[in-house]
Amino acid sequence: MSFSYLKPGESAVFKDRHTTKVNECVQPFVEGNSGDIGLIGLPSSKSSISLSRAAEAPATIRSALASYSTYSGEQERDFAEKKILDFGDVPIHPTSIEESLERMRISIEEMLEKEACDRYIMLGGDHGISFPSISAFKEHYGRVGIIQWDAHHDLRNLEDGGRTNGTPFRSLLEAGIIKGEDLVQVGIRDFSNAKAYHDYAREQGIKVYTMDDIDQYGLNRIISEQLTRLSQQVDMIYLSVDMDAVDQAFAPGCPAIGPGGLTSRELLSSVRLAAQHEKVKAMDIVEIDPSKDVRDITSRLAAHVMLRFIF
Repeated sequence: MSFSYLKPGESAVFKDRHTTKVNECVQPFVEGNSGDIGLIGLPSSKSSISLSRAAEAPATIRSALASYSTYSGEQERDFAEKKILDFGDVPIHPTSIEESLERMRISIEEMLEKEACDRYIMLGGDHGISFPSISAFKEHYGRVGIIQWDAHHDLRNLEDGGRTNGTPFRSLLEAGIIKGEDLVQVGIRDFSNAKAYHDYAREQGIKVYTMDDIDQYGLNRIISEQLTRLSQQVDMIYLSVDMDAVDQAFAPGCPAIGPGGLTSRELLSSVRLAAQHEKVKAMDIVEIDPSKDVRDITSRLAAHVMLRFIF
C-alpha cells in the first residue's frame, strides 16, 4: 500500500492549503515562550444567580475559533503569524466559591508574571470571574479603567447572596480595587435592573450609558470619548464583555437573554475600536451558557469578539 488514509488520534478535518484557521494560531504555553495574546479559561458558574452552565463556555468558544480564518478582507491582511498562547483552564473548587475566586486571581497573576504576552483574554464563566481577574491586573499594572458591555449594572448588594455574577463591580469598588469614575457601562437595558443599583452607580460616579443613549449618540462615539477620558487617568484599560448586552436574537445562549439589546455588528465594531487603543491590555468574555445556545450562535459570536480584539 503506497498511501494510507488512517489518521490515529486525529479528526478527519478538511484542510485547504491556502487557508489558516484561527485555532491553528493557538498553542499551549511553554515556559520561555512569548506570543501576542495570552488566553486563559475561567470555567466558573457556581456563583450565577440564575441556573447556568457557563462553565462550559471556554471550551465551546475555543472550538468556535476553528470556524474562522486569519485573513481580514476589510484590512487586506492575513494574521496567520499571530501567536496565541493558551494557559489552559483554572481548576475550579467543587464547592467553595471564595476558593475558586482566589484560584482564578492567583492563576492570572502567575500568567501576568510570565510577561509572555502584551495582551490577554479571559474566557468565563459567569461575570463573577471579573472580580478576581481585574484584581490581578490591578496588582500588575496599577490603576485600571474598565469598559463594560452589559445589560445589567452588576452592582448588587453582597448581603443577599455573597459574591455572585451580579456583584463583581460592587466587590471591586468596595474593596478599593477600582474607582467609580474609572468604570464605564454601555448597553444597560430597560427593565433589567433595580433603581437602587442605578442610584448606587450614580453615587459612585460610574459612567452609565443605556440603550437609549446608544440610540441617541452612537455606541462608537461613546466608546471613543470614554477611551480618551480613561486613558488620561488610568494605567491600563480592561474590557469586560457580558454577552447578554447583545439582543437575544443574536445571542440566544445567555442565561439572562432579553430584547432591545445591541446587534452583533454593534458589539464587534465597538470592541474593535476599543482594542485599538494602546492602553487596552485585557478583555474578558462572560455569560454564555452553551446548553441554552442554538447552533453555537453565541459562542461563535464570542469567538468573533476575540478576533476583533486580537487582529
